[in-house]
Amino acid sequence: MAWFSKLIHDDRVLLGYLAINTVACLWGIHVLLRKWRDEAEIKPAQPKTQYITQETEDALKLGTLDTLLGHYNYSIRETAAKIVCDRAVNDRETVDMLLWGITRPDYEERLKNLRALAIITDPRESPANRALRLGPGCAGADLRLTARKDSLERLHRWKAYAALVRCLELSLDPEQEVLDNEDWDEYPLRDMTEKLCLMFISQLLNCYDAEKLVKAKFVEKWLAKQNWGKTREERLRNFLQYLRCRANRITDIIVCIRGTRSGREALEAAGLLPPSTPTDSDPEDNIPLIERFNVLLPANIDVNNLREDDPARVLIRSLQAVQSVEEQRMRHRHREAMVLNDGSHPVNSDDIIQRAESPL
Repeated sequence: MAWFSKLIHDDRVLLGYLAINTVACLWGIHVLLRKWRDEAEIKPAQPKTQYITQETEDALKLGTLDTLLGHYNYSIRETAAKIVCDRAVNDRETVDMLLWGITRPDYEERLKNLRALAIITDPRESPANRALRLGPGCAGADLRLTARKDSLERLHRWKAYAALVRCLELSLDPEQEVLDNEDWDEYPLRDMTEKLCLMFISQLLNCYDAEKLVKAKFVEKWLAKQNWGKTREERLRNFLQYLRCRANRITDIIVCIRGTRSGREALEAAGLLPPSTPTDSDPEDNIPLIERFNVLLPANIDVNNLREDDPARVLIRSLQAVQSVEEQRMRHRHREAMVLNDGSHPVNSDDIIQRAESPL
């Protein structure tokens, strides 16, 4: 134990021991202080993410929504406005009431109902911003709104197309200038009711075909009544010039209408397009299928004397089967028709659109 007593009396060992104890005490105090600081710190409560379910939306009453629309918080107002718009666009009675409103003779009533339709069918912008943009000072604004297809689906029916055409008919300007200037586009200066109706029609044609619009007599009741000129030649020339030199909603609608057979016939009947000449058909199309392939068969062949497995007899039978199937398909095609009726009135001949027959 002599070495241990010498080690104890050595000053360097004592200094090292004291240094180690000091460092350990300081480190322990530091850990205790950090722990005390973390426990004493008051952390702000993290906001909890909350989602509004469909059941919660349906449970909100109209009085509650009216109160939320006047709330000081912008997010609450925005959410309440979206709920109101969704309810309105999914309520058929509300949409029908707005469609009835756009056919009224009073200009202010038509414009108010058109603005309401534009607000509930456009989800891209906030309802508040749309209300401001569709306000009294938006007469010169370019309303390029893009509505959802599911919202526009409520307008893709006969009553909606007829209401839009009627609104356009009421918005006709009896003092409109002749549309013969190829360097000037009059569309930005058109009436706001016309621009809103054309906006709806253009969006509907982007999602659906133009058959219902043609059936609603858009060409006869509005397009043909534009001031294209007095004589037939002047109207035809100005219309084709307008279609060639303009790029607005009207030309987009005309292109969609002209792409359908019924639409082109309506444009031709209104004198806006020249009569279409029948396309030259191949005379061989009217020859029966068997006669076309008679060059493959001998001239003096007798079918009754051929065997069942004879190649010539198999060829004739296959051609006869193909010809019968083709004739049956064409007969079915000539009988195809479309009935457009939403149940608001009895079905009559005006509700039936038959496929135009084409020569066999």
